[in-house]
Amino acid sequence: MKAEDLVARILYRDGNLLIIDKPAGLAVHAGPTTKHDLEQYLPALQFERKEPPHLAHRLDRDTSGCLALGRHKKALSKLGRLFQAGSVRKAYWAIVAGNPKGDEGRITAPLLKVTRRGEGWKILVDKKGQHSVTNWKVLARTEGTAWLELEPMTGRTHQIRVHCAHIGLPLIGDITYGIASTMPQPMMLHARRLTIPYKEEGPPIVAEAPPPPHMASYLKAMGWSW
Repeated sequence: MKAEDLVARILYRDGNLLIIDKPAGLAVHAGPTTKHDLEQYLPALQFERKEPPHLAHRLDRDTSGCLALGRHKKALSKLGRLFQAGSVRKAYWAIVAGNPKGDEGRITAPLLKVTRRGEGWKILVDKKGQHSVTNWKVLARTEGTAWLELEPMTGRTHQIRVHCAHIGLPLIGDITYGIASTMPQPMMLHARRLTIPYKEEGPPIVAEAPPPPHMASYLKAMGWSW
């Protein structure tokens, strides 16, 4: 990806914040196995400011979609408080293996980060974990798969992925919590919408990201429109 590609992915921009459509496969932070990360491209989003914007939250490497950035320290601090308080509403789209019972529901299952020697870390459902809640509803379904919209009411690492697997609906393409496949494909998880009540008066800021190419192709193949 080139820096100018990121500029083309801006969904919302004002003097305080930016919301971009992060591509799937791009980590937000540098890591030991990461050749490219989102932060190295952020100077392209500096515009008239004296410094680049900073991430207000994060998305997994393989999750695409809406990502908010603060354009200065005061804005970043305010966004942090809004996310911490649970005031920012997040809606995700996912394609899962299996067919849920009913058209909507709520998953309440505590999540715990567990590290095992030689295996790294994973998030597990465990009664010792943090309180975690995810609401879901079916947008479309077939006999073997379903298109869900999910709203995490808490902000735990890998929350949607683990919660879906926990109720027997693993995300397609999720090699960590899903089902191993002989046909590798990108993970079907997309941060569809952010609703941020940034101003105390007036309507919230709302941004929506179109599904990434691999998910859009799947939806079209199933005859599902958005």
